[in-house]
Amino acid sequence: MFSIQKKINFYDCDPAGILFFARVYELCHACYEALIESFNLEEDYWSNDSYIVPIIHSEAKYRNPFTYGQTANIELKVANLKTSSFELQYECKNEKGEICTEVKTVHVLIDKNSWKKKPMNEGIKKGLMKYISA
Repeated sequence: MFSIQKKINFYDCDPAGILFFARVYELCHACYEALIESFNLEEDYWSNDSYIVPIIHSEAKYRNPFTYGQTANIELKVANLKTSSFELQYECKNEKGEICTEVKTVHVLIDKNSWKKKPMNEGIKKGLMKYISA
């Protein structure tokens, strides 16, 4: 499992002081970015001439609210790893360890020239394999 912590800021919340529902995706994406950075890839994953990695599916389950000032612990695991795609699952927990949100995203590698699926390179595959769930 890979994890990061993020503080819930006032600007992240709705008028009731609860994390705005869409902001959970920002928390998860910050964890995803930190994960990719930990791979120490030779190429720039986010900006290169060979491939892009769009999200083709996402979903979230909201169980408990995050409120202003709390620290969110975002835990990520790789739920599925295929030749050209992978699924990430996140559990976003509060300081008490309670799950506030569960998020799933599915990503696919696309060749920038042909706009068709592309097998992921060994660096990405190796990095994702470290966090695959049993």
